[in-house]
Amino acid sequence: MRSFFKSNRFKGFLGVFGVLLSAVIFAAETNTASSPASTVFGTLFMPLQSLSSHIAESVKDFNIHFRSAQTYAEQVKKLEKELAEYQQQLVDYEKSKQQLALYEEFLELKKQHEDYQFESASVIGHDAADVYSTFTLNKGTLDGVAVNNPVIYGKYLIGVVVKAAPTYCVVNTVLNPSVNAGAYEVRTRETGYSTTTAELAAQGKCRLSGLVRTTSVAPGGIVCTSGTGGIYPADLIIGVVDEVKNDTTNISSYAVISTQVDFSELRDVFVITSFRGMGVSTKIGG
Repeated sequence: MRSFFKSNRFKGFLGVFGVLLSAVIFAAETNTASSPASTVFGTLFMPLQSLSSHIAESVKDFNIHFRSAQTYAEQVKKLEKELAEYQQQLVDYEKSKQQLALYEEFLELKKQHEDYQFESASVIGHDAADVYSTFTLNKGTLDGVAVNNPVIYGKYLIGVVVKAAPTYCVVNTVLNPSVNAGAYEVRTRETGYSTTTAELAAQGKCRLSGLVRTTSVAPGGIVCTSGTGGIYPADLIIGVVDEVKNDTTNISSYAVISTQVDFSELRDVFVITSFRGMGVSTKIGG
């Protein structure tokens, strides 16, 4: 028995009893309405309750912030969708404006040249590997389209039909070396013919060849078809002069021409199926 009172178990019991007794005395002196036992346990576990309350508040704040972040994310997503819609509307507007400008130029051209007969057509195919920008139209011989018919975009000459099937045709553009149109520069009235090289075609350019070394053609000049050759009517715009160079193979000069048309973006064009002087051939090149 004596050994029990000296054991660690008894000492531990005395420690716990002392703490409970102190708590009971403290509760009695504070004169609270709670029972001593409740006060004791409240005193002992108050730090844990405080910690639990702090954790609960933290979780609550986290949920609020999480819901706020989710709301913001949804709003951002909605605004991004609206922005994409507005951008698409702007693109559609620009396309419509370009289309309107195209038809206005076409109507002006038709008014100036009542002898022209046209067939509207849409691009249905591009050869992505072709540096000369060859493309296919959805009109053919059943629509009156024939080989050597010129193809225009507004007032611009963009090429010529080189193959005509019943329901489609293939067009070589002015970026193709085989397309040679009699041409002149508007300001100086100097004449030559259009051609190009693979290097220039890759840049969307062609040339007005056959100019004299003393040419007065200068950058900014407008180059148009002259009407010679019987394939292309007069005064269709080929492009604008970028620079003038001396030809290294002969004593002539040539002007590098920017075509002003993005052939990769072509959608709607017109084929000239008839005009006064069509088929009347004249030698145009050297």
